Amino acid sequence: MSHADATVADVAARLAAVRERIAAAVARRGDGPAVRLVGVSKRQPLTAIENAAAAGLQDFGENYAQELRDKQQAHPHAPWRWHFIGALQSNKVRLVVGCALVHTIDRPKLLPAIEHHAAEHGHVQDVLVQVNVAGEVGKAGIAPHELPALLDRFADLPHVRCRGLMLIPPEASPEATRPHFRALRHLAEAQAATSRPGVVLEELSMGMSADFEVAIEEGATLVRVGTAIFGPRPSSRSDPHDDTG
Repeated sequence: MSHADATVADVAARLAAVRERIAAAVARRGDGPAVRLVGVSKRQPLTAIENAAAAGLQDFGENYAQELRDKQQAHPHAPWRWHFIGALQSNKVRLVVGCALVHTIDRPKLLPAIEHHAAEHGHVQDVLVQVNVAGEVGKAGIAPHELPALLDRFADLPHVRCRGLMLIPPEASPEATRPHFRALRHLAEAQAATSRPGVVLEELSMGMSADFEVAIEEGATLVRVGTAIFGPRPSSRSDPHDDTG
């Protein structure tokens, strides 16, 4: 079925199925944080996003800064929340400041640019720090041992606030990703023991269409799901974060 043919009912059925899987994973996990579903809408037409919003989805994740800007401009008064979940370049920071949450802060040099643009708009920008828990060569994310120093930097950034951590695990079976999700949770718990201005480690963005249930069992508060909601997307361009949903 093409995107043009997909109706609100079609998307609502897919959303209901994903939410059932989320609820089952939460039940298996037991007591823990609430889980928020972020629909990965990169390269999806506005009609698909509108249909998902009509079916009750409130959070949408975009991978490309210019696409995020264009979609925000097309719906400037939309009641839903935009998330930026792609690789962030310093010269594109101005395009993402103002969204609900930037998930992919993976190096210190991004922070002054975010502070500058957020201050210009009188805005406090919420962000997550992306961690390369597995130490994969060439993959985005700060090394775990570098995380404390990066978190310390937020004390000098009154217009940027760290709300938690984000992870893209190595490509593997869902169960094989579990140790990486668990490691991120343990890392967040360890760093939360140190009080830092501008840092509240309450969010864990981890889990995608293939493995979000395992991520929830290990403490995810945000899961990024695209294909299970919208179906396959066109692969017209290469993206190192193309596995975010």
